[in-house]
Amino acid sequence: MHELDVPLDSGAMARGGDAAAGQIARALEQDIVLGRLQPGEKLREEDLAERFGASRHHVREGLARLERIGIVIKERNRGVSVRRFTIEEVRQIYEVREIVQRQAALKIRLPADEAAIARLRGINTRYEAAVEAGDFQGIHSENDLFHTELFRLCGNDLLLQLVKHYMDLTYAIRGSAFGDPENLETSRRHHRIMLDLLGGTDSWALAQICVDHIQPTKAHYLAMLRRREEEG
Repeated sequence: MHELDVPLDSGAMARGGDAAAGQIARALEQDIVLGRLQPGEKLREEDLAERFGASRHHVREGLARLERIGIVIKERNRGVSVRRFTIEEVRQIYEVREIVQRQAALKIRLPADEAAIARLRGINTRYEAAVEAGDFQGIHSENDLFHTELFRLCGNDLLLQLVKHYMDLTYAIRGSAFGDPENLETSRRHHRIMLDLLGGTDSWALAQICVDHIQPTKAHYLAMLRRREEEG
């Protein structure tokens, strides 16, 4: 029984092909964030085509979507694999991420505009609904939108681009904790604190919670890497 429920015969319209690629990408994304596919694991087109009952064209497009968001990596003569970072790479990436997020948060003028806060509350409502529903695609998209719109308030487009770049770079790291209820509950609590602080005047507290917010997923991924080292 195929995992896709869209027609994949040669007469399918382009829109159907896009839907098939999207379903493949979403299924693989969920496998990665739930740990069914491990960092460094190969994603072979022929195996995926058989699994999904899809053409290799649709599989390639699905993998390309995951490559664009940084969850898989394609290497010459080695194919596509789940993105993997070393312990030192994680530390260095998060060191830079902490610096840019702190500075972006400090540049947000407080109290923030009421309309901006209301917009963020709406995004966060959708994020919390996605968490409750176990909708991993929704968790990812609404979480990223929340932080993009939050840091947009810094008023510096180049700084926002840096923040977004490191958010995208760490997608596979962050995604590894999407299935952890404790991590998701911490994330929800931090979002609520950020929203409250946006209505106040304590820029340093806002900057600190923005840095604290990214620590649990970093710790989760590093613990996973250390377990793999110990297991050989």
